[in-house]
Amino acid sequence: MNRILAIGLMMLAAFAMPPKKKITVWLIGDSTMAIKDPKTYPETGWGMPFVYFFDSTVKVDNRAQNGRSTRTFMEEGRWQPVVDAMQEGDYVFVQFGHNDEVKTKKSYTTEEAFKANLVKYITDTRSKKANPVLLTPVARRSFDSTGHVTGTHDVYAQIVRNVAKENNVPLIDLDKEAQALYQQWGVEKSKLLFNQLAPGEHPNYPQGKEDNTHFNELGARMIAEIVLKNMRSLNLELVERVRK
Repeated sequence: MNRILAIGLMMLAAFAMPPKKKITVWLIGDSTMAIKDPKTYPETGWGMPFVYFFDSTVKVDNRAQNGRSTRTFMEEGRWQPVVDAMQEGDYVFVQFGHNDEVKTKKSYTTEEAFKANLVKYITDTRSKKANPVLLTPVARRSFDSTGHVTGTHDVYAQIVRNVAKENNVPLIDLDKEAQALYQQWGVEKSKLLFNQLAPGEHPNYPQGKEDNTHFNELGARMIAEIVLKNMRSLNLELVERVRK
């Protein structure tokens, strides 16, 4: 009987699914996604809680950096090392726009160059048989006098949407979805998602802080959850690696 059981177990093992190949999810973007220095706490990039969504087959490598645009991220030599290390089956989440669109910043990138840079991120990723995912720049907290959310990334967010459609790339529309979140929370309550502090409330900001761009821990987690929700609706294979 034991011999029969042993043979049966051996047969089951022979037909068992092979273990999943380990992959890396590369996060490429700006300060709204980036890992923060402790001296800026409670400011939190949404890429920080995002790492905890996955099982042991996934490594999240967050390369996002404060103040970077599609252009400066490449010019500073931050993109090529990612391409060199990228493996077949990896994912690359690309979220820029905040620093590309501001003409007074050194990171400013024209609309034409912004589009071309996004295409390059896609092409380079696919050349390594990895999977690009584009994200529109996450919305800033901005309301008009009647309490309605107003867009601040309209032009550059639309470029991301167009590039995703033209190149058949999965799109996560953080601009649109974050605006909906802020509207749901309202003018005052939505402040609780951002790095907003009264004077003396936190030693890192003795004079206080009023920031409508960068998230605190709660805001970062809620944006990360929007990304996760979209991963599921897009039916990305990556969802199979989310912690059960």
